[in-house]
Amino acid sequence: MLLIVGYILILGSAIGTYAIHGSLAALWMPTEYIAIAGLFVGGLVASNSGAVLKKILGALPGLFKGSPYTRAYYMNVLGLLFEILSKVRKEGLMSIENDVENPASSPLFARYPEILADHHVLAFITDYLRMMVGGNLNTLEIENLMEQELEAHHHEAALPGHQMNKAGDALPAFGIVVAVMGVVNVMGSVGEPPPVLGKMIGGALVGTFLGILLSYGFVQPIASQLELKANEGSHIYHVVKAVLLASMSGYAPQVAIEFGRKNLPSDARPTFLELEEDLKNRKNH
Repeated sequence: MLLIVGYILILGSAIGTYAIHGSLAALWMPTEYIAIAGLFVGGLVASNSGAVLKKILGALPGLFKGSPYTRAYYMNVLGLLFEILSKVRKEGLMSIENDVENPASSPLFARYPEILADHHVLAFITDYLRMMVGGNLNTLEIENLMEQELEAHHHEAALPGHQMNKAGDALPAFGIVVAVMGVVNVMGSVGEPPPVLGKMIGGALVGTFLGILLSYGFVQPIASQLELKANEGSHIYHVVKAVLLASMSGYAPQVAIEFGRKNLPSDARPTFLELEEDLKNRKNH
């Protein structure tokens, strides 16, 4: 939503102020728009693999939706981990083997459908719980493995924003290319009357205008939003990591969950008392 608001402000400032003392018709050069769009898309396609392009296209719709990582979502993840660790503390690690191997058919996981639907988070939780059940790795080894996986995940999640940023950086240069093409066209019409030449030169300069406006006013904000979304999506993995490592270090479930709460972003972090009350309610049900 903020992206759309920003676009309205940008267009209002750039086009609206121009319209006060100029003619908007002078900016309507369809061939310039088509050339800029073609160069931008061509550059994006040429500089990326099919997998990265798919990630970019898949990430764009999320820019116009609210964040799924709400306080309620984080509390549900912490609630799930608390129930798992409580079961382990009472019945032993082997008691969660079936839950971990078949989360879709687990009564425990069934109480958290939004986590079951998030395949990446679900896999992260179950993979490391499975290692804990296996008992072949110590806390330090699992922590190192988590760090490596999170680093790879962050790099992959950041690719759409990074590549869109690079494509946006090229737009001013593409605008110059289009402008030069227009000037070359003007040079072939030097015999035309001054009003005609003036219109042709103005049309050529629209290419430069478009390249700069689209780069800094439209594509760069998209790149920034994609980077923010990638960073936002990484918090939950650090929360899960903190909780599981605390549990492996011997802390009680209630204390381990507190390690996870401290890793939450401040705007979505419940207070200690809020989380404690929520966990009590889950325990009673």
